[in-house]
Amino acid sequence: MKLAVTESGVMKKRVLAICFGKYLYGVLVAVLLLRSSFSFSAVPTIEIEIRDHLFFPSEVNVPRDTKVRLLITNRDATPEEFESYELNREKVISGDTKTVIFIGPLTPGVYPFFGEFYPKTAQGTVVVE
Repeated sequence: MKLAVTESGVMKKRVLAICFGKYLYGVLVAVLLLRSSFSFSAVPTIEIEIRDHLFFPSEVNVPRDTKVRLLITNRDATPEEFESYELNREKVISGDTKTVIFIGPLTPGVYPFFGEFYPKTAQGTVVVE
C-alpha cells in the first residue's frame, strides 16, 4: 500500500528539514566556541608592561615545549613595536593599549626581544627552561 504525500505534507517535511539543519548548525557553533574557549584558557598567560620605553619585567621565564600567551600592555602614550628575530614576532602596540602575542612551544634557551622604536632602552628576554 502506497501512501500519498500531499502538497502540505511535502511543505512540512521541508520546514522540518530546514529547522533541523539550523539546529545542527547551532549545536556545531556552540561546540566549536566551547572548544576554543577551553583551549584558550589552558594557555598560560604572561603579562608584560611597557612603561617609560622599558619592558617590565625585562625577563620572563617560560616552560619548555609550551605555547604561551604574552599579554603586553603599553602604558606609554606613544606606540612601541615588540620585535624578536629569534621568536619570529613583531607587532606595533599603540599607546595606552593592550595586545596579545602567542609564542612557543619553544626549546630551552634565551630569546631576546626589543622595542623597535626605542631599541636602546626597551629590551628584554624570554628564558625557556
